[in-house]
Parts: sequence; structure tokens; C-alpha cells
Amino acid sequence: MSRICDLTGKAALKGNNVSHSNVKTKRKFYPNLQTKRFYIPEEDRWITLKVSTSALKTINKNGITAVINKFIQKGSI
Repeated sequence: MSRICDLTGKAALKGNNVSHSNVKTKRKFYPNLQTKRFYIPEEDRWITLKVSTSALKTINKNGITAVINKFIQKGSI
């Protein structure tokens, strides 16, 4: 499975490992993703999403249905 947030679309970034001798080798910076189940009371069902921790904070603040509707309007989903 890909390491992409289901809501925000955050994905891995590319960069360099830099050694003490300043030799650079390629590496990836992965987002902090968590697999989480959310209950949607309007549909009376559970959904499982792979979301970043920043998206989790937004869900805790605004609620899952508001966040999903916002990202649908934005076009992220």
C-alpha cells in the first residue's frame, strides 16, 4: 500500500542523507501516517482511513463529517 494520507494527500518527500564527510545519498521523508477507524453517525457506519497526524488533529477539532465534506469540496478526495 502507498504511504499517502487518505484525506490530505500528504506523501513522501525526497531529500539527502548528509554524512560527516558531506557525502550525499538519496533518502525519503515519510509522513507520520496512522490507520484509524472513525464512526460516521449520519451514515451509522465505521470507516477505516490512513491519515496523517495533522489530519487527526483537524478531525479531533472539527469532527469527521465536517473534515470529509471540506476535503470533498476542496477536491482532495
